Amino acid sequence: MNVREAGQRQEPADVGGRHALLLERLDTSCHPWRGAREYRQQDMITAHADVVGSLLRPPWLLAAQERLRAGEIARPAYKSIEDRAVDEAVAQQEEAGLTVLTDGEMRRLSFQSQMVQAVEGFGEWDLDAFLWGDWHGHEEVGDSRRERPKDLGVVAPLRRHRSLSAEEFVYLRARTKRTPKITLPSPGLFANFWSPKRSRDAYASLETFLEDVARILREEVEELAEYGASYIQLDAPHYPLLLEPKTRAFYEGQGWSAEEWLDLGVALDNQVMAGIEGVTFGLHLCRGNQASRWLVSGDYGPIAKPIFQGTAAHRLLLEYDDVRSGGFEPLRHVPDDRMVVLGLITTKRGELENADELVARIEEASRYVDRERLALSPQCGFGTSVIGNKLTQGQQAAKLRLVCEVAERIWG
Repeated sequence: MNVREAGQRQEPADVGGRHALLLERLDTSCHPWRGAREYRQQDMITAHADVVGSLLRPPWLLAAQERLRAGEIARPAYKSIEDRAVDEAVAQQEEAGLTVLTDGEMRRLSFQSQMVQAVEGFGEWDLDAFLWGDWHGHEEVGDSRRERPKDLGVVAPLRRHRSLSAEEFVYLRARTKRTPKITLPSPGLFANFWSPKRSRDAYASLETFLEDVARILREEVEELAEYGASYIQLDAPHYPLLLEPKTRAFYEGQGWSAEEWLDLGVALDNQVMAGIEGVTFGLHLCRGNQASRWLVSGDYGPIAKPIFQGTAAHRLLLEYDDVRSGGFEPLRHVPDDRMVVLGLITTKRGELENADELVARIEEASRYVDRERLALSPQCGFGTSVIGNKLTQGQQAAKLRLVCEVAERIWG
C-alpha cells in the first residue's frame, strides 16, 4: 500500500486473516475505528504548557554511568547520583513554570530502553539497538549512519522481572506537587527486535510477539495507575517513519504492510491505554531525534486520520518545529474531544525561537483545532538517549521558560 492513501480511507480494508485474527484477540472496542470515544469520558489533563520527556543528562551523571559499567562505583552510590540528576531536572522544569513535568528520563539509556532492561527475552543488545539508521543533520552536525546490529532479535518468551518505570514515577511523585508525567514506548517500536530467523522459537509471528509486548506495557500502566500516575505518554516515532519509502520498507519488511501498521499498531497502543480510569494518555509522534539529527520528512496528512481519530490517547503531542512536519491542515482530522500539543520549539538547536512567531503559528493552528484545545511544548526530548542533542543546559532551560511564557501569553 502507498501510505499516502491512508488519509483518504473511510474504513480500514480487510487485509487478510492475520489482520482479522489479531483484532479478534485484542479487545474489539480498541480497534482504531471503533469505540475510541468511550475512553475519553474522564476529565483529561488540560495543561497548555507541556514537555515531551527527556532532558539533557549532566556530564557528571554520564561519568558516573561509565564508572558503574567499569565496576569503579557501587550501585547504591550510583543511585544517589542518579537521584541528584532527577532532582535537578525537576528543579529546572519547576523554575521554568511547567505544571506538567517528567524526571528527564535520567534513569534510562534511551527513551525506550527501560523495556529491554526490565524484561527478559530480548537477547543481546546495546545502545545501537535504538540509534541505528541514516540520520540527517544541519550543517553544524552533518549526517551520520549507524548500522542496525546484526544479531538483534527477541530470542525467548518475554518475562517482566521488574517494573519498567515504577521507580521513576514514585521518586518523581515525591519530589514535586505538580503533575508527574511518565513516558512509555509504543508496542510497535519493538518490531525492531523481531527477527524472522532468530525469533520464531520464541514467537510464531510478529503479531504474537507484539501482543506480548502490549500485554507487558498494559501491566505496567495498570501498576502505574495504582501508584497514582495521572499522565502517561506513549512514544510512537515509528508511525511518521512510514512517510518515507526507505524507513517504511524496514517496517514492512518485518511482516506488516503500512496499512497494518496504521490499523493494528494503533489497536495495540489502545490495548495499552484503554479503560484506565483517572489517567490522561498522551501519544507523541516525531520523525527521529538523536544528537540533533532526524530520520525522515513528511507532513502528517497520510497518517493523520487513522491515528488522530483512532487513538485512545487524550493528548496528541506532535512535532512541528520546522518544515519537515508540513502544515497544520491535517489537524482537521483531530476529534473535538482531545487536545493537540504543538511541538513548535526545537530541541535540535540552541537558538531561541521568537515568541511572536510562536504565537502566530498557534493562531494558525487554531484554524483547525479550537485554541482552548491547543497546547505548546518542545518538539521532542532534549536527550532521547544518553547522547543528547547539541545544546547547553542553559539553552534547554531558556526553551522550557519560553514554552511557559508563550502559553501564559495565549491562555493566561
